[in-house]
Amino acid sequence: MTMTAQEHKERTARSYKLLLLFGMGSMTMMFAGVVSAFVVSKSREDWMKDFQFPSAFYLSTLAIILCSVTFHLAKIYIRKDKRQATTSFLFLTLLLAISFVFFQFKGFEQMTDQNYYFTGPESNITTTFLYVIATLHLAHLAGGIISLLIIIYNHFKQKYNSSQLLGIELGAMYWHFLDFLWICLFLFLYFFK
Repeated sequence: MTMTAQEHKERTARSYKLLLLFGMGSMTMMFAGVVSAFVVSKSREDWMKDFQFPSAFYLSTLAIILCSVTFHLAKIYIRKDKRQATTSFLFLTLLLAISFVFFQFKGFEQMTDQNYYFTGPESNITTTFLYVIATLHLAHLAGGIISLLIIIYNHFKQKYNSSQLLGIELGAMYWHFLDFLWICLFLFLYFFK
C-alpha cells in the first residue's frame, strides 16, 4: 500500500508533535523533581518564612502569558494566509519573550537589593531554590526563543501558509507549555513559602 503525499505529511506532523510531547513530559518531570526537593527542604530550620516575592516576577508572568496569546494569534492568521498579521504577531511574541527575560533578571536584582543572595555565605536555601527554578525555566525559554527565531526566518522564506503551518504549530505548543509551566511554578512559589 502506497502512502499519498498528504498521508505522509500528516504522519510526519503527528511524529513531530509526539516527540515534542515527550520532550515536554521530560521537562515536567525535571521540574517536578526540583519542586519536590523544595517541598522537602521547607522543613529545614534555615528556611525563610517571610520572603517577599520580587515584583518584577509579576511583570514577567504577564509577559509570558501575553507571549502565548500573540503566538496563538500568529497561528490563527497564518491559517487565513494573512502573512503581515502573522509577521506582526511573531515579532510581538519575540519582544514579549525578551521582556520576560528582562523582568526575570530584574527580579533577581530586586532580590539581591533586599540582601537575598543565591550563593555564597550570605545565601540561604530558599533563595537558592528560587534561583534554580527560575534559571531552569529561563534555559528552556532560551530554546523557545531560538525556535521562534527559526520560525520567523522560515516565515520570511515563505515556508508557512494555510496548508503548511507545522513549524508554527509546534512553536505555539511549546510556548503554551512554557507559559503553563511558569504559571504553575509562579503560583507554587508564591503560595508555598
